[in-house]
Amino acid sequence: MSRQTVRRTASTAEMGYYPVLLDLAGRRCVMIGGGPVAERRVDGLVAAGAHVTVISPRLTRPLAALAAEDRIHHEPRGYREGDLAAADLAFVATDAGDVNAAVAREARERGLWINAADDPARCTFILPALVRRGDLTVAVATGGSSPALARAIREELETYLTDDYTTLASIAAEARRELRAAGRPVTADAWRRALGPEVRRLIVERGRDDAKHRLLELLGAES
Repeated sequence: MSRQTVRRTASTAEMGYYPVLLDLAGRRCVMIGGGPVAERRVDGLVAAGAHVTVISPRLTRPLAALAAEDRIHHEPRGYREGDLAAADLAFVATDAGDVNAAVAREARERGLWINAADDPARCTFILPALVRRGDLTVAVATGGSSPALARAIREELETYLTDDYTTLASIAAEARRELRAAGRPVTADAWRRALGPEVRRLIVERGRDDAKHRLLELLGAES
């Protein structure tokens, strides 16, 4: 192995996972397993607009309800090799280690990204703890080493990121579109100054419209 290869390998190990948000609308996602962990994963996939197939002899009640409403497709059986043939993304969350290993092996052979619940060594991607406020998403991850810590930090962030951040994200997006349409560039420093506590306070005290007007003023778009 060359020194350059060694350096690249060491660098990759030090950096760990690369954070990314995926557009899964219309993508085919296969979940092997139908328990509570699978349920949490599937909820997020459905919310993202994915086409979800769940392969499991049994489902939790919420998953069974999704299947009854045709919001997911359910195959009431155990995993069989080849179940990932049509998948864009694969998930496995069962209590059987041999099943989890077989699913991960098939995914890797097919070049599919795979998330194996509570088994980072078999994952090609992991799922962070999330805080969502409208279009604002904050992700917390520990590289799979301590999910409990990620959850604790998420809970702390939830108390800080109050509901006014939902409105702030919405009016910031609107202001950005309007400024672009008008051909008025705004620097990153100007955005950072404008998106401060004053606009969030106006959202709470005087409402959305006044807050947006003030945001545009701070960005130099209104007199």
